[in-house]
Amino acid sequence: MDIVNAFKQKISPEKVLTGSELDSRYEHIWRTDTPLLARALCLPATTEEVSEIMKICRAAGQKVSVHGGLTNLVGGTKTAADEVVISLEKLNKIEEIDPHSRTVTVQAGVILEEMQRAVDAKDLLFPLSFGAKGSAQIGGMISTNAGGLQVFRYGMTRNLVLGLEAVLPDGTVISSLKKIIKDNSGYDLKQLFIGSEGTLGIVTKAVLKLVEKPQSRVSAFIAFNDYEKTVGFLKYADRRLAGTLSSYELIWQETYKVMTSPPAQMKPPLPQNYRYYVLLEGLGSDPTADRARLLKMLEEAFEKGMIEDAAPANTEADMTWFWTIREDVHVVKSAAPHDHHFDISLPIAEIGRVTEEIKNELYKIPEVINVFPFGHIADGNIHLIIGKENAGAELKEKIDRTVYAPLKALGGSVSAEHGIGVDKKAYLSYSRTEAEINLMRLLKRTLDPKGILNAGKII
Repeated sequence: MDIVNAFKQKISPEKVLTGSELDSRYEHIWRTDTPLLARALCLPATTEEVSEIMKICRAAGQKVSVHGGLTNLVGGTKTAADEVVISLEKLNKIEEIDPHSRTVTVQAGVILEEMQRAVDAKDLLFPLSFGAKGSAQIGGMISTNAGGLQVFRYGMTRNLVLGLEAVLPDGTVISSLKKIIKDNSGYDLKQLFIGSEGTLGIVTKAVLKLVEKPQSRVSAFIAFNDYEKTVGFLKYADRRLAGTLSSYELIWQETYKVMTSPPAQMKPPLPQNYRYYVLLEGLGSDPTADRARLLKMLEEAFEKGMIEDAAPANTEADMTWFWTIREDVHVVKSAAPHDHHFDISLPIAEIGRVTEEIKNELYKIPEVINVFPFGHIADGNIHLIIGKENAGAELKEKIDRTVYAPLKALGGSVSAEHGIGVDKKAYLSYSRTEAEINLMRLLKRTLDPKGILNAGKII
């Protein structure tokens, strides 16, 4: 039987798209004008339907690509014409919000921002957020171990996953949807799927950890002319804000100018003549006391010469203004022709020096137009968006090697939070030893001996 007909029999014809039906589909949210190339696209609505699809594909040796919100930045959703795509968009139910165990049980296709709103209505918080929250899906977030703006306080995605359900390449369903935090009964199997980018199994459902919704939120933009002072102030702010510091975002001057100059919609909270800008956030329980603590800290830091200038958010509108500047990465992307993205990790103390060295080396490449650094300094993660004259493979490789060259000696990583996908495969050895990579290959061969699931990704 033809594989497409087999899909239609198992999950119904309207959930299987082929031919011209794929013209309105795409493989990345930034490339919606390029039709998806695939043998077929399946739209399962249950874990059982995902299982049936994988059983058919395994029997036929059919390669499968898994699609979520399509916001991946490392080629993780690139698809070939001979592949079958499984899109998880119909697995979009929030099954339960449990205020007593402080958990939410969700299917993989739920949009992050929709889940955030749902738990907020119950006075709870899912403490992980990033710019693509309006499109990113929970399954993709788990499979890439996404980070974001509040990792400093709450950790990466894996720190917030309590239970998981996943479909293996042979169709076997592994389900452990527990709400408990402490479970030392053997191997923690869910960790196999968190961050493995869909190469070992397809995440279909998860139990996620929530925290009590904060009663206060304070923010401020702070200016510096010395990188070492941004690190010193991080320690100072964490101590003085009594454990409420949740985000500490660093923006370089050239990036801040683009984020706060036309055609960007947001005006600058501080003058554009400083070298570095920090946007911090504190989440607490007493609006009056927390704001007073922030203002006193800023005043004392200014008097001590720790900071050059500061602009606290005085209203909710200010809060929206400040964080829109940081989260609207599309503004920076638009200023960088043929935008080339990086998300590297470095020891915090080395970030200032190494970033300047990388910038200097990049500008020695004639085709590089501009370099925009920013990132989550509190957890050692810096993003670079690079504008260049063309999208050629030779230039891409030259830029990649320039950015990644210092990382191995410093114990850094080529991927802090975006994953490896297809685009970073050649540089995995900059972050992992040969023994580690061989163990990854062994896990892949064991769980997916035919190599059909997200083939060619990571290794």
